[in-house]
Amino acid sequence: MSKARIKQIRSRIDSIDDQMLSLLNERASLSKEIANVKTAMPEADLNAVYHPDRESLVLARLRRMNEGPLTDGQVEQLFSEIKSCCLSLQQSLTVAYLGPRGTYTEAAAIKQFGHFSATKSQASIDDVFREVDAQHCHYGVVPVENSTEGVVNRTLDCLIEFNLRICAEVELPIHHAFLARRDTDPKSIKRIYSHQQSLAQCRRWLDANYRDVEQVAVSSNAEAARLVYDESNTAAIAGIMAAEQYHLSVLQRNIEDRTGNSTRFLVIGTHEVGPTGNDKTSVLVRGSDEPGALFQILAPFQEFDVNLCRIETRPASKSKWSYVFMMDLEGHESTEPIRKALNRIREIALDVRSLGSYPKASSA
Repeated sequence: MSKARIKQIRSRIDSIDDQMLSLLNERASLSKEIANVKTAMPEADLNAVYHPDRESLVLARLRRMNEGPLTDGQVEQLFSEIKSCCLSLQQSLTVAYLGPRGTYTEAAAIKQFGHFSATKSQASIDDVFREVDAQHCHYGVVPVENSTEGVVNRTLDCLIEFNLRICAEVELPIHHAFLARRDTDPKSIKRIYSHQQSLAQCRRWLDANYRDVEQVAVSSNAEAARLVYDESNTAAIAGIMAAEQYHLSVLQRNIEDRTGNSTRFLVIGTHEVGPTGNDKTSVLVRGSDEPGALFQILAPFQEFDVNLCRIETRPASKSKWSYVFMMDLEGHESTEPIRKALNRIREIALDVRSLGSYPKASSA
């Protein structure tokens, strides 16, 4: 009886797969039709086939419709890959990211663009910005903030130096794993490689399990995994993606001391993004060097009821001992409150530049 029931269920699954294949091909055909319509439009920007505002709204709608048993995160991951595949039929996107391969930044790029985009590893954050600025890549992905370690200053400085736009943000949970070659006995490990921050974030686990083993800080967790691939009796602290990239065994997952650690990444490009109703706006403001300048800059946000989510200060390159304020606001720059607040600030500040409005990162 049970075998007959299994056969019946599998037959139903086969039927659903047939329907899904037909619907997926229909969706792909419609995606190609959109590309043809855009090509015929004289004002079409062929580099702007990626629309994070549209994609954010689609994923939000699917999450609202989801009744399980798939989780919202699984639904988002599945449809992100479908979107990536269909988007590749319109245009093959090239995305630069801070490498090497196997880093969390590559994982963020894949989360945002899917496996059907072409990713290019870059040696530095500056190189990611240069690739996008020179139009060698359509977009770039860079880290901007970690919930434990704080902001990435080099990303902030590049946002000041380059005239690029923030198109989206990606939030990625950071889970560290203990990796080794498949022929390595865990008791024989004599050296552990990782980035300095990751070693610090796993201090309690290391003290409990490998207190007397040498720890070597390297440039990235992916580099640690690469070194372990070439050396016996060593281990690395890195992400699961690095284990897959360098064919390492995962000896222990989630060894970080603090749960809830995550990193926020920015997607940089050249075009503006429309509103979704759940957006952020990032701006640069250079104030005058006089008492009360910062208070005057912040006052319009209170006046027009604009929520300021974050403010950072970076040295201005144009003059000594002057500073640029980098701010994240809740809402889209096209909304009346933000528009009025920024216009008021332009009357008193030396310079105001929008870095872009973009959908808030999904927490799924």
